[in-house]
Amino acid sequence: MLVKSIDENSAYSDQKLKKNNLFDRDRMFCDVYCFEPGQEQRVHDHGGADKFYYVLEGSGTFIVDDDRRELGEGDLVLAPARSVHGVINDSGERLRCLVVMAPSPNF
Repeated sequence: MLVKSIDENSAYSDQKLKKNNLFDRDRMFCDVYCFEPGQEQRVHDHGGADKFYYVLEGSGTFIVDDDRRELGEGDLVLAPARSVHGVINDSGERLRCLVVMAPSPNF
């Protein structure tokens, strides 16, 4: 059984969004994304992969196609395959998200 601690595998960077890998499998990956205030994940897409963000702590603006919403702790958002998506930590506090994408870009 593979078990990871989200807290022990969460680190922040002053320079940019920090992606902390928990699991990297052939068909999916699971990361913890840690944003300092003002950091962002630029809008992008992954072609045929679905991605979801689960907000563990903090809040920020989540973008999926033309929809922009402020989400906070406990919220879950899906970025379906071929959608453009991104995250902006415009809250002034740290933002931490559990992120899963399938299939993995390496598949």
